[in-house]
Amino acid sequence: MKTFKGISASPGIYIGKIFLYLDEISQVPKYEIQPEDVEAELERFHSAADKAGDEIQALQQQANSSMGSEESRLLDSHLLMLKDPEFTKRIEDNLRSDQMNVEWVLYKTAKELVKMLESSQDTYLQERTIDIHDVAKRIHNHLLYRERISLVDIQEDVVLVTHNLLPSDALTLNRSAVRAIAMDMGGRTSHTAILTRAFEIPAVLGISTITKHARNGDEAIVNGNEGTVILNPDDETRKKYEHKMKEWQRREMQLLSLNELAAETKDGKHILLKGNIEVPDETESVLAHGADGIGLYRTEYLFLQPGGFPSEDVQFEEYSRVLQDMEGNGGVTLRTLDIGGDKVIPGLEGLDEKNPILGWRAVRFCLSRKDLFRTQLRAMLRASVYGDLRIMFPMISGVEELDNVLEVLDSVKQELKKEGIAFKENLPVGIMIEVPAAALTADLLAKKVDFFSIGTNDLIQYTIAVDRGNEKIAYLYEPFHPGVLRLLKIVIDSAHSASIPVGMCGEMAGYPLATVLLLGLGLDIFSMSAFTIPEVKKIIRSVSMSEAEELTGIVMEMKSATEIDSLVRKWMNERFDLI
Repeated sequence: MKTFKGISASPGIYIGKIFLYLDEISQVPKYEIQPEDVEAELERFHSAADKAGDEIQALQQQANSSMGSEESRLLDSHLLMLKDPEFTKRIEDNLRSDQMNVEWVLYKTAKELVKMLESSQDTYLQERTIDIHDVAKRIHNHLLYRERISLVDIQEDVVLVTHNLLPSDALTLNRSAVRAIAMDMGGRTSHTAILTRAFEIPAVLGISTITKHARNGDEAIVNGNEGTVILNPDDETRKKYEHKMKEWQRREMQLLSLNELAAETKDGKHILLKGNIEVPDETESVLAHGADGIGLYRTEYLFLQPGGFPSEDVQFEEYSRVLQDMEGNGGVTLRTLDIGGDKVIPGLEGLDEKNPILGWRAVRFCLSRKDLFRTQLRAMLRASVYGDLRIMFPMISGVEELDNVLEVLDSVKQELKKEGIAFKENLPVGIMIEVPAAALTADLLAKKVDFFSIGTNDLIQYTIAVDRGNEKIAYLYEPFHPGVLRLLKIVIDSAHSASIPVGMCGEMAGYPLATVLLLGLGLDIFSMSAFTIPEVKKIIRSVSMSEAEELTGIVMEMKSATEIDSLVRKWMNERFDLI
């Protein structure tokens, strides 16, 4: 038995067998062949390619029957790649000229193609690099007679143990089979962590060495409540955690009984609790957990999939679907495309930015790619006739940048008017406050928008200079840092002075220990992963605004995050049964 301590990324407890996912090609064999062996090697390649094609088609059928057309669409580009005569011809030409074994030729050819396409100015060609990578791995595995099981393939209940998980990987995993996740990398606010909470999968991240000790088929306990993973537990430990798991499930059922009640303090202050979603299917979970609408729809989902940037019509259909699902239930806030950092669009991985967290991302990307930006805004505006829509721009750093995006929005509106396309003229427009410069100029920004939403994930990392995805310094990522709390107060006070509502859609909004503190600061709207809503609602209904303001007043005079955390934890644990 061995215990590992990591970061609690998503709550819950699960006990099960390990599926070790190391998505890497093993060492490629390399040896010379005789001229008379070339045809035999070619036959090996074609046989492996045919098997890879059969494998992809089987996966596609499975996706169609169990997950839907969106997941199936991910595999279309892989089939196209396999059928591409240029790809096959390159393999054949290199095999004849190099006279090396086909495994090595495949590896070399794939690298050449990836390098060539990454340097292309053609976006479509750039996007095909991920197809080459995946298809080459599938063929390679068949050449070596090695079975490759992808995250879509997993059918039995497992604990997924992996070094890292890209958002595109997480979006396509079989959520009914992956019951818990343990990962070497990541922090509580990494994009993978956000997805695990959205999918209600217990997860512990930032463990550093879990993949070096885990073995396929071994048993593991993932305790997402405490941030621990236990490999090969003894009988006593297993029984202890089986009891804890049942208690956790009982507690969750009790919290769901609050769904029909309002989030209202004991002295009558009504607070809106909204859900954050990644994919349209999550509207069901948002409604099931008693949310007052969707406070953040991360529209990157459509862009993070291989196969090209989504068209205006594809986006329109997705946004309309979510709006119709939420009609009469608080509406939907659509955030414009926010990529960069740990959210990389397939085909744009080769940008080689030295510091992507501070680089070409969010509105910076959109303003430099106005073709994509305008297409997305057209789709959003067209969808607005199907429900209560709010548009939100991420990572605004100041007034000038805000003016630029509003100018594009106005231009798109004029374009739609000329074309006679219907949309809601006066839909609310807001911004995320994620950059310290925006927080410090919130009074200026508030005069130009209809609402604020504080994105604490980035605001905290930029304020304290802590990369939230770096497990080595994740412990420094402290939401109760006095500097962070002072910025929150500036933003909330500025919004109220301008008579606009202010919400929070960062992970701090769903952090139960912070709930009363945020109430005391005056936050109007909390938006979070749907399953955390009942816990936060229970806390709000159990306190008065005067109590919250008193606690906040004391905290704002304190000098360190450690001091504040200790006081808030003590105050909350005396009153609530927190995990």
